[in-house]
Amino acid sequence: MIFGNDRGALRRMYRDAWAKHSDGRPLTALEAQIAAVIAEHPEYHDAVTAEDLDRNFTPEDGQTNPFLHMGLHLGLREQLATDRPAGIAAIHRALANRLGDPHAAEHAMIECLAETLWEAQSSNVPPDEGAYLEKLRGL
Repeated sequence: MIFGNDRGALRRMYRDAWAKHSDGRPLTALEAQIAAVIAEHPEYHDAVTAEDLDRNFTPEDGQTNPFLHMGLHLGLREQLATDRPAGIAAIHRALANRLGDPHAAEHAMIECLAETLWEAQSSNVPPDEGAYLEKLRGL
């Protein structure tokens, strides 16, 4: 795990990567991935550049956590790059072709990823890759 359980460190990594990108400074490979995801989500730019990064985003208040959302994109992109679980890259290609937009395909897929992670965390078990792939195939 890159950041462990330090939410503040993770959010600072997003802010710093976006600042370096915005200033045209060189980025590490990870920072470039983070900046690419942030660039695709202009609705989250204020959250990433906020002075106070400790804000809570709660579904009860009708809020999406931008850092969680973008983190799911990053996690999915890692899965696609490594084709793990096996077959996920082909699912993404087919969905992106059908929707006409790779980013829209990612949005559909991260819903399945989030649900799979929530189920695993709630049951205190590893994520079920087979069930995850079935959800993805159903998109």
